Amino acid sequence: MDIKRNGSRPSGKGPAEYFTGAVRMDPLIEAPEPARIRSVHVTFEPGARTNWHTHPLGQTIIITSGSGLAQHWGGPVEELRPGDVVWFAPGEKHWHGASATNGMSHIAIQEALDGVTADWLEAVSADQYDGKA
Repeated sequence: MDIKRNGSRPSGKGPAEYFTGAVRMDPLIEAPEPARIRSVHVTFEPGARTNWHTHPLGQTIIITSGSGLAQHWGGPVEELRPGDVVWFAPGEKHWHGASATNGMSHIAIQEALDGVTADWLEAVSADQYDGKA
């Protein structure tokens, strides 16, 4: 058994090469091999979002607070609310983040394949974020 006490691990900033806007990441789970599960609590300020990305083994996000948005490649921008659970299939190109006027937090759960949990792609354009592209 390994207990991670509240406050024992520092928050981190979402790297600018993967996110637009202010994003805070709080680690939850990084299980040692042979387990592959990884989880983080992510908080997006209004307008903040991920870049387009994929996950080799898929990803689940659980919206915990605020108002968010998500989109998979070729699909419409979807509104997200607390309690919503979203599954992104392995290799599905997508993005997620806060709405333009409200912050959003979610728990992200994914597995690592050969140490990789995400393949990061291009930034989401303003028109894509606004649902105009």
